[in-house]
Amino acid sequence: MINIMRNALILLVVMSLLLSCEQKNSVKHFSSNAEVERKLDSLLSLMTLEEKIGQTVLFSSHSTVTGPVMNHNYITYLKQGQVGAIFNATNADFIRKLQKIAVEETRLGIPLLFGYDVIHGYKTIFPIPLAESCSWDLKLLEKTAKVASKEASSIGLNWTFAPMIDVSRDPRWGRVAEGNGEDTYLASKITTARVKGIQGDDLADPQTLLSCAKHFAAYGAPQAGRDYHTVDMSEITLRNVYLPPFKSAVQAGAATFMTAFNELNGVPATANPFLLDQILRKEWGFDGFVVTDYTSVNEMIHHGNVNTLQEAGEEAIKSGVDMDMQGGVFRKFLAKSVKSGKVDESRITKAARSVLRMKYLLGLFDDPYRYLDAQNASDVLLHPSHLELARTSAAKSMVLLKNKQNILPLRSSQKVALIGPLADDEYHILGNWIGQGDRSGTAVSVKEGFEARGAHFSYAKGCEIEANNKEGFEKALQVAKNADVIVLVAGETERMSGEAASRTSISLPDIQKELIAALNETGKPIVLVLFNGRPLDLSWESTISDAILETWFSGTAGGHAITDVLYGDVNPSGKLTMSFPRNVGQIPVFYNEKHTGRPHDIPEANERYTSKFIDVPNSPLYPFGFGLSYTTFDYKNVTLSSDTLTTQNPITVSVEVTNSGNFDGEEIVQLYIKDKVASITRPVKELKGFEKVFLKKGEMQRVSFELTVEDLMFYNSNLEWVAEPGVFELMIAPNSDHPFTHFFKFKI
Repeated sequence: MINIMRNALILLVVMSLLLSCEQKNSVKHFSSNAEVERKLDSLLSLMTLEEKIGQTVLFSSHSTVTGPVMNHNYITYLKQGQVGAIFNATNADFIRKLQKIAVEETRLGIPLLFGYDVIHGYKTIFPIPLAESCSWDLKLLEKTAKVASKEASSIGLNWTFAPMIDVSRDPRWGRVAEGNGEDTYLASKITTARVKGIQGDDLADPQTLLSCAKHFAAYGAPQAGRDYHTVDMSEITLRNVYLPPFKSAVQAGAATFMTAFNELNGVPATANPFLLDQILRKEWGFDGFVVTDYTSVNEMIHHGNVNTLQEAGEEAIKSGVDMDMQGGVFRKFLAKSVKSGKVDESRITKAARSVLRMKYLLGLFDDPYRYLDAQNASDVLLHPSHLELARTSAAKSMVLLKNKQNILPLRSSQKVALIGPLADDEYHILGNWIGQGDRSGTAVSVKEGFEARGAHFSYAKGCEIEANNKEGFEKALQVAKNADVIVLVAGETERMSGEAASRTSISLPDIQKELIAALNETGKPIVLVLFNGRPLDLSWESTISDAILETWFSGTAGGHAITDVLYGDVNPSGKLTMSFPRNVGQIPVFYNEKHTGRPHDIPEANERYTSKFIDVPNSPLYPFGFGLSYTTFDYKNVTLSSDTLTTQNPITVSVEVTNSGNFDGEEIVQLYIKDKVASITRPVKELKGFEKVFLKKGEMQRVSFELTVEDLMFYNSNLEWVAEPGVFELMIAPNSDHPFTHFFKFKI
């Protein structure tokens, strides 16, 4: 129970003045190196128009397939100096061969960039990004990104198409697996950590990669949760909810940006000057380079805003795109567009300059092969320290959703029935976008984790993940009847979430539900362990199961980490970064929605005529910020250094947190505020701070946060970045589903 004293301040109405402040731009400018700029001037003066265009061309080697296959003769174009970068080449010898062609067989010998989707690991696979976000551990996220970059760079890669930082409130959209959940503030903090982890402090460090912030912008809000679909929203929502993580990426020094597949308010993001020129370049000062997503220039024809590929290329380059991924449109048509006067050559020169600049900063002109070190690769890939970090990350990412009568942690003396289609799985546990991860042999299943621990258990598969076949039920029931507790490992296949994996039903497959129902008839307690890449509808499972452990897709060391948590070697500390709905009819459901004129929870309202569902509560099944522990934490004695915040005087807010249970553990302490009255309607609450603290049983720690004017700012109806004087409510709590307890005023 939360025990927080209420502050009985008498509040004054503060006059409705606006405080308008410019956002501080501590942007890293890649063009600030005068020596590099002189070299670029010299090189560009030697280049033909076709060679400049070549720097804007990115082709796949097809060693890995990550989109529609287009059979470009890229080796021929490479020899002609018409390719600036290659992606999906993952063999060091092959990368060396391609680089050798670029530097030894072309007129100017300009080295290639090599890109790849290193999303949550290269060879050592960490939990999917949505899972890792549930750790709320920024230092950990920076470490795992750093290790992923270290492994990828060891075989010759120098650019990753990560991090994916799209805010999303719709679990039907499969790509929530790659993101950081529903909250703008947390996503922005995680973005900074991941960019720092990928790029380090110096791009010339051969153990780092160029990062690529994607997908710009609002890709996480497609209508109906359908991937690649239309996005339509107000500019206020765009700027207040969906853009801040991208601005954080710019401020953290992200070298590249990737456009989104979607349109935004009628204009495809790949040719959207409002996004790419006005906001990204002019407002935020970004001077890295912008790459399209896979064939998205070509897809403008399907959007219906251009007639021909040449027109598509012209619109994209003029809007701010610097590199065309896989479509071949720039290579084929840009020279014609320049010669016909549709595109100014200076725009091509600027794009080529942006790409070449990164090659200089990476050190590729000094040594084109500097990322290729066979001995280093053999020493780095799957290093024991990386596997240990993967195990730690997986355990910290898991969220305990239910634990009736403290059925968990398991005791070594208990006989466990380990059942389920994913209990002995090494394939799906890695999730999707697994780089060069090994789905058999290296990955650890839950069964292997149990075996390594010497657990007392019997195993039965029970059923397949989706196939409607009950032949395995009988054995599973036998095993269950002879056990003290059932650990049932259920969930999705890796292809049931991720790109191009939108679902109208986010429930467990029916066969798995039938297995759970059958096992429930044994009367034995059921611990449900979940593999999935999105929030699921667990409304039925939450009533049947005694405990639910959300493990997501936990990566290479997942089986060990799951076992660590189930047996209490690790106390679960993860908390949800995306709400779990009661059913799909609630979607989108998220904690920081806005009030309506008839909110369901005001006492003076007629109950019937309020904004609510008549069949389920408005609230999610499991809210943002929620997660249980094997111990308990008490919050008390919230204090504010002042009841008034001004531009000169921030407020320090603190709370005493005590581990009142029987286990040592970590708690994620969360700070929320609410703007009571503003010139535009504001969310019912907003996360504005969090701290993850470790407390031994019985230990108390005072946790403090500083609130500044920046924390109160938002875009108003005039699209001004402002903080408005007024009264604000405040709470410090273990999750978002708690009442406000304190107040403060902000005035000029």
